[in-house]
Amino acid sequence: MTGPTLTTTERHRRGGSFARISVRTRITAVIALLSTAAMAGAGVLVYTLESARIERQTSEQIDQEIAEFRRLQGGDDPETGEAFTDVGRLLDLFLRRNVPDDDEILLAYTGADDEPSRTVNRNAEEFLTEPAYEAAVADLFDQGGTEVLESDAFGEVWVTVLPVVNETTQGSLVIVSFLADEHDEINQTMQTYAIVALLSLGLLVLLASTQSGRLLAPLRTLRETASDITATDLSRRIPEQGNDDITALTRTFNVMLDRLEGGFITQRQFLDDAGHELKTPLTVLRGHLELLDASSPEDVDETRELLLEEVDRMARLVGDLILLAKTSRPDFVTPAPTDVAALTETTLSKARALGERTWVLDATAEVRADLDEQRVTQALLQLCDNAVKHTGPGDTVALGSSYDEGRVRLWVRDTGPGVPAADREQIFERFGRSVVPDGDEGFGLGLSIVRAIALAHGGSVRVEEADPPGARFVLSLPARTDASGPATTTQTMEVPLWPAS
Repeated sequence: MTGPTLTTTERHRRGGSFARISVRTRITAVIALLSTAAMAGAGVLVYTLESARIERQTSEQIDQEIAEFRRLQGGDDPETGEAFTDVGRLLDLFLRRNVPDDDEILLAYTGADDEPSRTVNRNAEEFLTEPAYEAAVADLFDQGGTEVLESDAFGEVWVTVLPVVNETTQGSLVIVSFLADEHDEINQTMQTYAIVALLSLGLLVLLASTQSGRLLAPLRTLRETASDITATDLSRRIPEQGNDDITALTRTFNVMLDRLEGGFITQRQFLDDAGHELKTPLTVLRGHLELLDASSPEDVDETRELLLEEVDRMARLVGDLILLAKTSRPDFVTPAPTDVAALTETTLSKARALGERTWVLDATAEVRADLDEQRVTQALLQLCDNAVKHTGPGDTVALGSSYDEGRVRLWVRDTGPGVPAADREQIFERFGRSVVPDGDEGFGLGLSIVRAIALAHGGSVRVEEADPPGARFVLSLPARTDASGPATTTQTMEVPLWPAS
């Protein structure tokens, strides 16, 4: 059995206090923790390396003393000129000739229970009376070696015993090494390091807080802007500064707002346009229904025909508005390799059914281009229909295409009255009309659909003066091609009469 589904707000509330901590604080805390770990790790590493260095240095010092003793032992007694036969004499001579370091004592024993025959460095003689030292010397007197002791008064002490034996006598050389001074130096260094590390950590935390606040400022602006945006005001935008990831996010958010604003504008425009244009036919419908004489079959039939005509008119209007609303969708056009010459000829064949005109094929572009064949055909047929509405029987309506410099151009021209220069931009707007003789009394959506199709292809549409006089509508569309060359074949075909059905 599953539990109830939690909303985002409820999950946020149940997240505890951590969920309410700001991102700036989290970033600062993470940087502080990482910096603390790094500095602590560096301190431990330095301390370990320095401790190892002290031990290595002490070992080298002990080895040096033993090597010096071995050289003296392998030589002759300077008084007799012969090899040493008395261990006590050998040890005594070595102690008198050697001057130990400040942290070192050299002693000589001729028996395990005897007092040392000689000591040098009187400063730490108190250590020699400690039981731990005496036990270490007794343990190592015969086999030799080094033992590490911990003294309350002297700290870490290394006791090294070197047995010395000849045919008649035996003894031991004892090297006592004090490491307390070296460890004190390390401790002082580490204390200094700790102070510097704490100061550096505080500076890092301050810089991290300041810098993260600066970097997250666009996000705060983003949040504030998002909270200020309403369905009636999508004009707010976030300033774009820099070229980092947050700037990219800001740019993406602004692009999203552009799309949302465009969608809402399109939606509002659709509703306004639909409401404005449907108002008249609905009024007509209501008026005829109110005046209808249900007892008169003739009146009923006449009213029925008028109402069906108005319903068809409204259906066409709604269809055009829905089509215009779809033009902002990314799948409004689906370009594919298209034979432009075949498209031109096929469209002309379809257009001949629109009216009794002299239909002419001006030219065809022998090239394959990436176009949405259905949408382009729709645009050309709309232009042909528009030409038919503004011409009469016997007038010429021509269709053609060409290709050069990476653009496909398709046009429809006629020998009608043309379009006044002042109206050439207005006619492509929604419900835009041009006041010309014998003008069409439609909705004014046809040319706006043509422009939407051109814009969806990344192109444009314009109206020009035709030769002979009239109007020439030109679609200019960018297109990739797979032709070996942009060849355009011109062929003029006139069909003087509209084929009878």
